[in-house]
Amino acid sequence: MTWLGACMLALTLFPASAFAAGYTQTKYPIVLVHGLFGFDNIGPVEYWYGIPSALRADGAKVYVTQVSAANSTEVRGEQLLTQVKQILAATGAAKVNLIGHSHGGPTIRYVASIRPDLVASVTSVGGVNKGSAVADVLLGVAPPGTLANSVVVSVTNGLATVINFLSGGSGLSQNALAAAKSLSTAGSLKFNQAHPEGIPTSACGEGAYTVKGVSYFSWSGAKPYTNVFDIMDPALALTSLAFGGAKTDGLVASCSTHLGRVIRDDYAMNHMDEVNQTVGLINIFETNPVTLYRQQANRLRGMGL
Repeated sequence: MTWLGACMLALTLFPASAFAAGYTQTKYPIVLVHGLFGFDNIGPVEYWYGIPSALRADGAKVYVTQVSAANSTEVRGEQLLTQVKQILAATGAAKVNLIGHSHGGPTIRYVASIRPDLVASVTSVGGVNKGSAVADVLLGVAPPGTLANSVVVSVTNGLATVINFLSGGSGLSQNALAAAKSLSTAGSLKFNQAHPEGIPTSACGEGAYTVKGVSYFSWSGAKPYTNVFDIMDPALALTSLAFGGAKTDGLVASCSTHLGRVIRDDYAMNHMDEVNQTVGLINIFETNPVTLYRQQANRLRGMGL
C-alpha cells in the first residue's frame, strides 16, 4: 500500500465528528434573538429548531434569549441589552455575536447601535430592516383608534401573552400595536434614521460591512411555499400577496432584509424555514437552514469573532 493510500484509509476510518471539531467555535458567545410572536422554547419545541444544539456540538457557546413576543423594537432591544450584559458577566466574554430572525433583526441592531462595545457581529436572518408590507396592510386595514384595530390589538396582545407565559417569560410586556408600527415601512424608516448602521443606502444593495467595530451580515429566503406538509406554508403564501409580486419569504421582501454583507437573499425558504420551522418541515431541495447557521458561525470564527 502506498503512503497516500494508507492516509486515505486512515481518513475513512477516522470519526467524522472529529473533522468538525471546533468548526463553530467562535471567540465570542452566539446569542439568538427571536422574532414577532417568538419564544425560546415551549416544551420540547424550540423556536430555533435544532439550531442551538447543532452549533454547540462543534464548539460554539450559544445563548437563546427571550424578549417580548410583541412590542416595539426599542422595548425589545432594551430587554435584550439586559440579557447580553448578563451573558457577558456569566461568561467573562468581552463581546457577543448577535443573530436575530425577523423582528429579531432590528432588535439586535438596536443593541449594536447603542452599545457597539459589547457586540462583535450582527447577523440578520429574514430581518425586517426596511419594513414589511404585511404590517403596512394591517395598519391600513385597521388604523389605530378604530374598533377593528382595538379588536386586532386585543387578540394579538392576548396571543403574545400566552406565548410568553408558555415559554416562561410571562413578566414581559406586550404591545402588538407598537410591534406593528415598528415593523411598518414608516416605522422602520424612523428607526433606521436613529440606528443606520449596516443599512444599505440604495434600494436593494449592501450596507457597510463594519461599523464602529461591529461586523454586519444578512441572509433570507425567497420562496413562500416550500413544503405541502407544513401548516404554516399556506398562510405565508397568502401574506406574500401583499408584496405585489416582489421577491419575498412570505412576510418580508428580500430587499428589505438586506443588512451589511448580504450572504444571499434568494434561498428557496420561507420566513419560518429560516429558523428550521415548522419542526423541521422545510424545503428538502434547498440547503438545510441549520447548515447556514453552522456556516455563519464558521465564518465568524475565521474572522476571529
